[in-house]
Amino acid sequence: MKKNAPISLIAVILNRLPYCLSSYVSCLLFLSVSSSADSSKPELTQQDILSMVEELSNWGRWGANDQLGAINLITPQKRRDAAQLVREGISVSLARDVETEPAADNPKPFVHTMLSDGQNLHAQWCSDNYSVSYHGFAHSHIDSLCHYVHLQTVVIRISSKVVTPEGATKLDIHNLKNGIFSRGILIDLPKLRGVNYLEPGTAVYPEDLDAWEKLTGLSISSGDVVLLYTGRWARRAAVGPWSGAQAGFHATSARWLKTRDIAVLGSDGGSEVSPSGIVGVSSPIHLLMLHAMGVHMLDNLDLEALSKTSRELSRWDFLLTVAPLSVKGGTGSPLNPIATF
Repeated sequence: MKKNAPISLIAVILNRLPYCLSSYVSCLLFLSVSSSADSSKPELTQQDILSMVEELSNWGRWGANDQLGAINLITPQKRRDAAQLVREGISVSLARDVETEPAADNPKPFVHTMLSDGQNLHAQWCSDNYSVSYHGFAHSHIDSLCHYVHLQTVVIRISSKVVTPEGATKLDIHNLKNGIFSRGILIDLPKLRGVNYLEPGTAVYPEDLDAWEKLTGLSISSGDVVLLYTGRWARRAAVGPWSGAQAGFHATSARWLKTRDIAVLGSDGGSEVSPSGIVGVSSPIHLLMLHAMGVHMLDNLDLEALSKTSRELSRWDFLLTVAPLSVKGGTGSPLNPIATF
């Protein structure tokens, strides 16, 4: 038996060799496909983004003195069509409760100060004062078109000097005094991917947007307000606040959004993946939306209740109303957008 053992062992190995080779080849194919999938994700350079600024520009489309940008796409007919989306009579706020405590993602808390209260027996009125530095990653707000500065311009060929120490003289939030009234579309990426929330640094690509349209049967169209739900606040409730990395749109999604001619872009974060992965360009989506396409942006929305309602109703479009403060010279505004089903 001992003498024949090596022969028996060789026979076993030869007998199993096809299966081992098959497994090895399958493993190689898996690694090859995975590597191919990873390498298929575009690696953009700063020059690519600068070229996209010119390629995707909307400036001049509505005249040399236009102050509204892509809001022009919300036509009277678009508003009438949006009003027809109100069927269930359910309204949902998209604003975060104001954050009054400092945190990793809230270095400048909202300040609420009482000026007069009911504890004063001689008081006839109760009054208070609000103070907030709303830009950043904590407070729900809208960015006006003068918010982002690129190469000393706020939008293509308009100098950043239009924003003075007294406020902006062009492209300020006062131009939206009549509000935004259009069809809103929710893109629920956690639902699409079967997760509770997206991890920070997760990028959303054009193929994700195609998949969402296919899943819901909706087509994003001209004048729509597109809202990306990443589950940011659900994650914050689960693990606590953090700063830095966020889930959001990859820069390549800008072309996809331009083909749909969207009017406004928003998210429960800053709308773009961070880090961007592009050396020299930290915020390509803000650059391409605000600066090139003239698309106002809604940042730090609370989309938890909206996602829950949309899932319950199996509806992902709704009437969206946005009413910024009427501030002449303002670079944006805190707000409380309302979705109505």
